[in-house]
Amino acid sequence: MARVTKRGPQLDRIVLENLLDNDGALVGRGDDRAAERYTRVDFSGRDFTGTGFTECELHAVDLNTTVLRGTSWAECVATELHAAVFSAPRSSWRDVRIEHSRLGSVEMYEANLRSVQIDGSKLDFVNLRNATLTDVLISNCIIDELDISSAVVQRLELRDCRIGTLDVAGARLTDVDLRSSDFSAIHSLEGLKGATIDDAQLSLLAPLLAAHLGILVD
Repeated sequence: MARVTKRGPQLDRIVLENLLDNDGALVGRGDDRAAERYTRVDFSGRDFTGTGFTECELHAVDLNTTVLRGTSWAECVATELHAAVFSAPRSSWRDVRIEHSRLGSVEMYEANLRSVQIDGSKLDFVNLRNATLTDVLISNCIIDELDISSAVVQRLELRDCRIGTLDVAGARLTDVDLRSSDFSAIHSLEGLKGATIDDAQLSLLAPLLAAHLGILVD
């Protein structure tokens, strides 16, 4: 039997040089910020609707309840972000790396992610409903619930992650690699079309697949 070759995420290298340190005091709604570094800045509760960040670095920044609706992020690196509520619906992310962050409720429905990596982070509930994901790598993360229902997903890899619940209802998946991650539950099994799983995952899913197909196992 021929082996089907899956294509993994294609991630561009991010190089940040000659950044200016910024205390964030003057950053506001609808701004365009470029080549800036924010270190231990508290943005919690601020309104950044429609703000654009290009070639920026964020370290230990607090974004709790910050309004990030419609923001755009390009060629940015973020480490140790903190937010119990991370609200960025309809936002745009291109060539972004997020590392070692702690986010609670992540609202990114109808967002657009391209060439994005999230590594070594803990996230509670991630809402990516109706989002578009292209070339996304999520690695070494713990996620209580990941909802990509009705999303269009191409070249996504979940690498060495622990996922509580994965919801794929109505999702359209192409080249999605789930093989090295653990899941406690998966909702809407028909949404897994286009994903690759391993033998161990298949054995764990067998009872759910049998119930979904109306097969009695005796």
